[in-house]
Amino acid sequence: MQAPRPATRQIVTALLSPALPVLILVLFLAIAVFLKHGTETQQDRQLQAALTAEAQGLARDLERQFAYHVQALNRMASRLADNPALTEASWRADARNYLDDFGIYQAIEWIDRNYVIRWLEPVAGNEQAIGFNVAFSPARRQALAQAAATGQLDSTGVIELEQGGTGLVIYAPVGAGSDNRGFIAGVFRMASLASSLMTERVRSAFHIEIHENGELAYQLNPEPADGTGYVQRATVDLPNAAWQISLTPTRAWLASQRGQLPWITFSVLLVMGLLVSLSTLLIQLVLKRHQDLLKTRSELDQEIHQRQLIQQDLARLESTDTLTGLANRRFFMEDLSHALSLADRHQRQVALIMIDLDRFQTLNDSLGHQFGDELLIKVSERLNVLGDERVLVAYSGGDEFMVCQQHVDDIDDVIHLLGQLQKCFHEPFAIQGQIHSITATMGIAVYPQSGLDADVLLRNADIALYRAKESGRNAYQFYTEGMQEREVRRLELDKDLSIALEQDQFVLHLQPKLDLATLKMDSVEALIRWQHPTRGLVPPFEFIPLAEESGRITDIGHWVVMAACRQLAAWRQGPLAHLRIAVNLSGRELDDEHLVDNIQQALAEYQVPPDRLEVELTEEIFIQNIERNRNQLVRLHDLGIRLAIDDFGVGYSSLAYLRDFPVDLLKIDRSFITNVTERHDDAVITRAVINLAHNLGVRVVAEGVETEQQLQFLQEHQCDYAQGYLISRPVGADQLEALLQDDRFPLGQD
Repeated sequence: MQAPRPATRQIVTALLSPALPVLILVLFLAIAVFLKHGTETQQDRQLQAALTAEAQGLARDLERQFAYHVQALNRMASRLADNPALTEASWRADARNYLDDFGIYQAIEWIDRNYVIRWLEPVAGNEQAIGFNVAFSPARRQALAQAAATGQLDSTGVIELEQGGTGLVIYAPVGAGSDNRGFIAGVFRMASLASSLMTERVRSAFHIEIHENGELAYQLNPEPADGTGYVQRATVDLPNAAWQISLTPTRAWLASQRGQLPWITFSVLLVMGLLVSLSTLLIQLVLKRHQDLLKTRSELDQEIHQRQLIQQDLARLESTDTLTGLANRRFFMEDLSHALSLADRHQRQVALIMIDLDRFQTLNDSLGHQFGDELLIKVSERLNVLGDERVLVAYSGGDEFMVCQQHVDDIDDVIHLLGQLQKCFHEPFAIQGQIHSITATMGIAVYPQSGLDADVLLRNADIALYRAKESGRNAYQFYTEGMQEREVRRLELDKDLSIALEQDQFVLHLQPKLDLATLKMDSVEALIRWQHPTRGLVPPFEFIPLAEESGRITDIGHWVVMAACRQLAAWRQGPLAHLRIAVNLSGRELDDEHLVDNIQQALAEYQVPPDRLEVELTEEIFIQNIERNRNQLVRLHDLGIRLAIDDFGVGYSSLAYLRDFPVDLLKIDRSFITNVTERHDDAVITRAVINLAHNLGVRVVAEGVETEQQLQFLQEHQCDYAQGYLISRPVGADQLEALLQDDRFPLGQD
């Protein structure tokens, strides 16, 4: 394709300017405004000319109409001068004829030489004027005398009439000089005069003012056309008077004179501007598209090569987890579905193994997410060594991995692979300069026995994993049909938990702790049981994990605290008043910001002293979110509540935090006590824990004491308390008093 020439390129560049459509629109807008203004100016000139013509025409009409009336008065005056013997009756008949012909007179009067009104017609409404001397001022007397001498008309201008109202009087002399016999006067009321002389069109279209000698004498349509800004004046020549009339048009008249041409012109040009701008924009889009096509054509070969490389990278990224480098969950499920279809055709088995890292969440929360990521990478490197054409290893997310084993001929193939997977965790992991031993729990589902499609197989492998975790860590479990039933039962129990809370189906069993110094019992541990209406007594290991998963553990923990305080209140006046009750808190409860307030409220409600209540937390919970836990535990300790660490020694133990937390009791885990008299290392660890705790001012409780030899060992090494089946199994509150009456363990008093 030939490259465009420089001149063409410049034209295209100019056409592609983003400002061009805007400039075109602005240009059309400016032209539209200019033409609208010019059209409006032309209309204003035409309107002003029409207003001038109206004013001048009105002035001419007034002069012409007035001339008719003056001529009529002169004729009456001439007839009276020619016929001095004219009777009053004849004069009145003549006057009535004039009144009927013209219809605008207020009255026609004959005034004698002494300027007194003698005759007038009509009499009705004008009675007050008979006998009135019209030379009521020196100026009027002088004007009338001059008119009588010269025979010229005289007028009063606009005055207040003796009959009432505003009007105008014209005097026609009857003879002149020594022959003067008075005047014939025509009295005009201004309202009647204006209405008669001006058409209805003029009266409705204009506000009219009559000025005499520079002052407003009369106005018609007293409400002006507010704000129009148009006024036209004209002079009216009258006998012995000069009027100036001013016309102000109404809005209706202005609207009738103006057209829509300015706005039509403006609108048409604006629409044209928009159309041209849009057309220009469309042309720009076409040209831009053309340029893009040219550029794409010139770079096409290189782009194809780059796209191929990118597609290869994308395919790898879509199937690979970015952190671990293993196959991701999406790719794994697609590959599993493909493997199942092949296994169906060749009548072979496929094993799906779900791997969960034990205690990973605890390590991740306590040592940081960077540690967790490095651990996942290290585990992925070891697992990936097992991958081949028959085994696919993938990272599912969180702390879970998935393994698909194809071409399984016998279950021993799967067990062999499980052994290899477990070997991956035999050696500790070196992370951030520290050595950590990590174990894994696995659940296995085998096609076709455990499911016929990928989703069912994955679900059942997850169920098997859950059962393996229930049985203990660092183990594996194959899926069986019974597990599905147990899973259904687990879901039903989860649903029944809400009802149990509402209907108060829980009960407390109490297990005493023996004071080894006095062989008396001064405290008991509260252990919750669920009295299910159909399943009977449900042990805590069946419903507590469900409660933790669903978040109901907080409500259950609150119930335990309330029940313990209620029991302490019931013992207040009896032989068990000295006992303390210890309750267990979960990590989720410790995260509840209302925990301390709820416990304080329960103590206050049952009037229980805070030192009667103990709170036990596992060592694992203590090291999760250390700062927040410290704040919560300090608040509990400040209330007077005793704090105990449960299951000490089975986690990542460090006596250092005993210094930072307000701990009162430390409970050695039963795994150390079970073989304390047979295994030397358990005995050494137990003695060391007792001595170190005592040096820190912390008292020690040994859990799981079941033999006299264990009890004797603990007494010899100054352990403070013992708890276990040797002393008592957990019992109901009603059985506790009878148990404490045992002669071997006399009832202690504070």
